[in-house]
Amino acid sequence: MAAPSASAISKLHPQPSADEATLAKLGYKQEFRREFTPLEVAGLAFSFVGVVPSIASVLFYAIPNGGPVAMVWGWVFACPFIMCTGLALAELASAAPTSGGLYYWTYSLASPRCRNFLSWIVGYSNTIEMITGVASVNWACAIQITAAISIASSGQTYTTTNQQLYGIYAALGLSQAVLVSFGTKVLARLQRLFTLVNACLCFIIIIALPIATPPDYRNSANFALGEFTNLAGWPSGFAFILSLMAPLYTIGGYDASVHMSEEASNAAMAIPWAIVGSIAVSAVLGWGVNISLAFCMGTDVGSVFNSPIGQPMAQILFNSLGQQKALALWCLVIIAEYMVASNCLLVGSRQTFAFARDGALPFSRYLYRINRYTGTPVNTVWFEIICSLAIGLLSFVSTQAIDAVFTIAITASYIAYITPITNRFVFQNDFKPGPFYLGKLSFPVSVIAVVWMSFMSFVFFFPATPETTAQEMNYTVVVLGGFMFLAISWYYLPVYGGVHWYTGPISNYTPAIRGENEDEDSISERKEHDADIYVSAVDV
Repeated sequence: MAAPSASAISKLHPQPSADEATLAKLGYKQEFRREFTPLEVAGLAFSFVGVVPSIASVLFYAIPNGGPVAMVWGWVFACPFIMCTGLALAELASAAPTSGGLYYWTYSLASPRCRNFLSWIVGYSNTIEMITGVASVNWACAIQITAAISIASSGQTYTTTNQQLYGIYAALGLSQAVLVSFGTKVLARLQRLFTLVNACLCFIIIIALPIATPPDYRNSANFALGEFTNLAGWPSGFAFILSLMAPLYTIGGYDASVHMSEEASNAAMAIPWAIVGSIAVSAVLGWGVNISLAFCMGTDVGSVFNSPIGQPMAQILFNSLGQQKALALWCLVIIAEYMVASNCLLVGSRQTFAFARDGALPFSRYLYRINRYTGTPVNTVWFEIICSLAIGLLSFVSTQAIDAVFTIAITASYIAYITPITNRFVFQNDFKPGPFYLGKLSFPVSVIAVVWMSFMSFVFFFPATPETTAQEMNYTVVVLGGFMFLAISWYYLPVYGGVHWYTGPISNYTPAIRGENEDEDSISERKEHDADIYVSAVDV
């Protein structure tokens, strides 16, 4: 593929930057404004994790499957594996910093005989991850709002209906769609506020909560660090493994900053360091938060788990701080959760935009649009929200069905992560490392990451308790399996399926080279990649 001229690389900047030149080597013209500084990219990755609100969302996985031991030591056990995954992805992000990320790397590193199909599967898995990520965070936020109402009510016995919960859930999503439709510069500056709020919350829980907790609820070190409470009924060892859902969901979405690659400056370094840095900071702060909660939760773990408030962390705060202070702090948790959901939508819209740019999604012609006023992909923002609203209807099936979106978000992401990491070493390819490179450690780190994700993906298909009914089963395999079945069926559909026309990532800057003028909202003429892509592949 011939290198484009300087005037063709970007319509937004008269002089091409190093980032734009790198993007051109990957086959794409610059379409977004690069308003995110490296610090704001790191802030996005950290606030995407949302340590305190995310722990609050999934504490119901840790408490019945080990209690304090699972909260404290489960976190320590999981974090090294999480870091290995982050390091493996950071190397790929440094080599090819594009919003497409995972499916682009998969195509570039796989054999020509299977790269179209693998890229398709990874792209759809990544899309499902992003949509269920928005759905899970907003559902958690809706429950947290009802918990706030319960804290404020007399007797803390407020109950809500599924219709009311879904109404709150829908209102959250629609308001976030409006927010994320703003311009890139506004969204970049907001990351400073999001980061500050999330960091402050961590320090409040770590420092202020133990000081304010009455002696009756303060636990000894033996209890906080050594008490194993099994309320689920699984054998203790397996219960502990199930509790790892809490740290894996909390410090998840390692690819969040990847999908902002085309809006970040110095992306080849900023993105991988954002991945690694956010994992490291979140791991340390999250451990501190869990230790604080374990010391301040009291000895009656069952009453915390079965709290009438409906949220274990909210009950801990209520016991320690009293009604008014707990309500004030819980409202801050809700605000932080809202910020997490907004960033999930922001990141997901960029991934969907990239996948539509390569023509893989239904309605790609309409999804691959840059709004002329905001300079952002507004259509994909609303597409993500509409899909998440549809997923929220699972709440009318059962609690277990809607709770499955938490594990779906992880298992779908693991499919998308495992494939490009594996392709790098399984297939013969011409991988060219970027400035972030582990050297000889690349292979062992990648092996650890792939084995870990494969094992945990299998574990997350198990139900919450060994004795379950059809109503209480784990719906992860059903919902995720249904999504993947539709994606594969769409690929192999006779005449119209992707197997007949999807050829992986394709260039979109050829028309600019020829001097053709295009409207920002139009679909660029496309030219299929040849072997001269930045991370290229040859047949095995």
